[in-house]
Formats: sequence, structure tokens, C-alpha cells
Amino acid sequence: MDKIYRVNMTDLTVKQEDVPAEWALLGGRGLTSTIVAAEVPPTCHPLGPNNKLVFAPGLLTGTPAAQSGRLSAGAKSPLTGGINESNSGGTAAQLLARLCIKALIIEGQPKEDKWFNLHVNKDGITIQEETELVGQNNFAIIDAVETRLGKKTGILTIGIAGELRMAAADISVKDPDSKLRSHGRGGLGAVMGSKKIKFISIDGEGAPGVTIAAPDKFKAASRVFAKALLDHPVSGQALPTYGTNVLVNIINEAGGLPTRNFSYGQFASHDKISGETMHDTIVARGGKPKHGCHAGCIIQCSQVYLDQDGKYLSSGFEYETIWALGANCCIENLDIIAKADNIMDDIGIDSIETAVMFGVAMEAGIIPFGDGEGVLRLLTDEIAKGTPLGRILGGGAGSVGRAYGVIRVPVVKNQSIPAYDPRSIKGIGITYATSTMGADHTAGYSIATNILNVGGNVDPLKKEGQVELSRNLQIATAAIDSTGMCIFVAFPALDIPECLPALIDMLNARFDSSLAGDDFVALGKQILKVERKFNIEAGFNSAHDRLPEFFTYEPLPPHNVVWDFSDEEIDEFWNF
Repeated sequence: MDKIYRVNMTDLTVKQEDVPAEWALLGGRGLTSTIVAAEVPPTCHPLGPNNKLVFAPGLLTGTPAAQSGRLSAGAKSPLTGGINESNSGGTAAQLLARLCIKALIIEGQPKEDKWFNLHVNKDGITIQEETELVGQNNFAIIDAVETRLGKKTGILTIGIAGELRMAAADISVKDPDSKLRSHGRGGLGAVMGSKKIKFISIDGEGAPGVTIAAPDKFKAASRVFAKALLDHPVSGQALPTYGTNVLVNIINEAGGLPTRNFSYGQFASHDKISGETMHDTIVARGGKPKHGCHAGCIIQCSQVYLDQDGKYLSSGFEYETIWALGANCCIENLDIIAKADNIMDDIGIDSIETAVMFGVAMEAGIIPFGDGEGVLRLLTDEIAKGTPLGRILGGGAGSVGRAYGVIRVPVVKNQSIPAYDPRSIKGIGITYATSTMGADHTAGYSIATNILNVGGNVDPLKKEGQVELSRNLQIATAAIDSTGMCIFVAFPALDIPECLPALIDMLNARFDSSLAGDDFVALGKQILKVERKFNIEAGFNSAHDRLPEFFTYEPLPPHNVVWDFSDEEIDEFWNF
């Protein structure tokens, strides 16, 4: 029987609750956003006692379904001031699901200046004071907790950025090979730090497991679903071979690769940081070009990147991080970018927000464009040490822009814009503007249709069809985020007719439900409306659904285009 655990850090108590009937068919993002909207005052301080941190595995997490290992984390964001959901791979989601934990809700704050850890197992949750690992970063914490509790232990942890409550701090998640994944966006590491929780350990020994109401139907649907993932050219070929970094050359060719703090749409040295170059480097050094971030991953878009001496540098070396430090900061050396990624993983800070921030810092003159060694120095000597400058940098791109009077600051709702310029890929601009989470490419990944011709084709340089495209993708994504599925299942779902019905069939077999395609769409709409209502009550309005002004008057080479949507056209997004 599924249950909810409520951990009160003020009185250091744990309470087990039954799952309300209206939450039975909610999971992942659908559940975290529903709980945050119901229980967190929208105007509260994100780092104060009234905010809550919620973890929820997806509806299919813990089952044998391929790609179903994602965990959602939600709270009011200290970065945006609005609602936030961030999801991650790793082992924690599947362990929580197999322990029949529908959601873990952490509330309140300790009365004393003490740090704690939470331990989760089949008997419940215990709160323990933590002294040994306070002040330590993530790699040391993983090693220490595995030494204490064993290699199979699931771990959620914060580094020094989370302890210092930096707005770009993330929550790191151990993967099956003791590498790190991240609840990256929105500053959730700062929320966990405000609760004085250094790490959460999860022991799955003796877990009852996930009950599947109709096992034979589930097995049949899961086979169809897995075949669709492997048959699609993006999820079955491109991503397993080159990882997400396959996009560098593609987006550069399209003229949408933001370069030199969003001044240009192409990077002359794109080949040096491309997925093809990364793949060849990994193979030459004996790393792993394919790697799964959780058990049951068959796309395998992660990898293990080693330095010239065969020493581990990064796993899950993602396109957005490589683009931001590469093209956007004009750093041409993949090894330096990988070293920076390693440091960001260790100190526990979002590698999109922080990497985009460095572009603004270079614009401000803190270090020159192309100064990779300067990036490493600022990470280790400033951010990791929590100096005054480090705290400004750790607050993200908006923080640096305000402190240094920079005009070209690529943020929406104070969250950094990821790796696609909205002037030349207009569908993603609608997603950036309207996403409830602030700028977020995963919220409605129009690149699929604008650039990759997945799910049809909508011309990226024209306004026609972009609002509808982003709307449909955001609705579908909100629903997929609730299943515990990796977002990359969207590629076959858009192109292979059998894929989405198989996903819905698995849900019905799991819960003995009778969901149809319309119910899946309705779930996505419901989630977006819940999130938007929270943001409105937190003080947001349609004026916040806008891109930075410089996009409207700085033409982007090589197409020399600007962002040309009217306010009325953007606001049409919410007419559903």
C-alpha cells in the first residue's frame, strides 16, 4: 500500500499518512506541484519555514518499464520565486517507489543550528544529527555514506552551495555507478540546505516492491514501448552514440547556438566541443561512450569522460553545459569544460545556471571571454569558498547581471535561458517565456519539431504555429514528467503511433485504471494550470511571460533575426 511520509524538521518528527484518493493517479511532477500548490503559501520566503521540499517518484517508477527511473523534486524556488519541479535520474526514485513511498514531504526548520540526515528504509524514516559530513562536498559524501551503509544505498545530497543556500544550488543524486545526477534547476539545493538536511540515504533492502494490477498486459505494453524507443533514430541511434551533445553541430548549423553571451548564433570552434569530438575523445581514452543514469535505461545517452591520464572527470556530460561554457563563454577545450562540470557536480550547483552565469560574468569583465582557467578559479576560489563574489556568482546569471549592471542577461523569471537562441528557433522562445518554471528547454522542447523534424516540421524562423507547438509540447511534457519517464521518450511518442498508447496501457495495467489519450492530455493541462495559479498568487502576471528586451532589438547573426512576438501573441498560449 502506497504511503506518504511527512518529515517535520521543527519538532524532528516523522508521520506516515495514507494517500488521498485524489492523489492516487498523480506521481512525479503532477504530485509535487499539487502538494506544493496545496500546502505552501505562495508568498512565503523560499528559504523560510513555510516552504516545503517534496520528493515523488513517477507513476511507473519502480516497475520494469524502460526509462522509468526519474524522481521529481518540488518546492517554491529561491531562484525564480515561483513554483519549481526538477527531475533527475539515479537510484533514489526506484528505491522510494519499491518502498511504496508515494511522496516524501519535508517541512519546517530546526530550532537549533544543527545539521541532520534522513535515513529511509522499509521500517520508515529516521532523523539523525549529522556532524561528520557538514562542510563536505558531494563526492566525499557519496564515498562516506557508502562506507557507512553500503554501495546499494540510494543517496540525495547537497554540497557547499546548498549549505550556503545559494540560489543556483542543486540536489545531487547517486546513480548506479556512484556517479552524480542532479535536481539541477531552480535552486532546490538551497531549500534542502534551509531545512538543515545534508543528505538523505535510502535502503531498499526488504522493500515490498511495486504492485502491478495486470502483469501480462503490462509486459506486453512495455515490449511495444521499448521497441519504439530503440527504433526511433534520435532515441535509438543519435543519443546513444553521441549523447545530448550531438546537438552542438546541428544547432550551430541552424544558426541557433548562442555564442559570446547570446551575441551570435554560431561558434567558429563548434567542432572542438561537438558530440562527435567528445565521442572520439572518450573512446580514445578508454571511457564509456554509453552509460545509463538509472537502472532500466535503454537509451544510454550518458557517458563517462576521462582526462588525458585516464582519470574520471564527468558523467552525464550534457549538451547544455558544454554549449554554455563552450560557445557561450568561447572556451574551446573540452577537458577544461569537463573539469568545470566536475567541480560544479562536487560543490552542488546547477551546471546550466552557473555556466550561463559565466557568460554574463565575462560580459561584465570579471574574467575575459575564453578564459577557461578563470572559470575553474572562480568555481574553486570564490563559489566553493562562499566569498562575497562567490555568493554573487552562486546566485546565477540574474544575480551577476544586477550586481554588475549588465544589460544582456539571458533569463526569464530570473532563470537562465538554455542552449537555443529564441530569435532563430522561435518555438523554444515561447516555451522559455511561458514555462511556469522560468526559462526551461525541457518544459516544451520545440527543438524536436523546429530543428529535428520530429512530430512534423514548424519553420524555426517563422512565427506561425509556434504558440500551438509549444502549448502542445508543454501539456504533453507535464504529463510525461508525472510518469517517471525520461523526457526523451517524447521523440518516439511524437513519431511512432504505437508508443504513446503503449505508455498509457502500462499505466492502466499498473493501476487497474482505464485512462485514454484524452485523460493524458487533461492531466498535463491540469498540472500547468495548478502551477500557473500558484505563480499568480505568488505575484507573477503575464508581464513575467516575456523574454529579455535585448532579444527584440539585437539581430542575431547569421540570420539577423530578432524576437518579434507581441505580448498578445505570447499570452494566447494560456488559452486552453
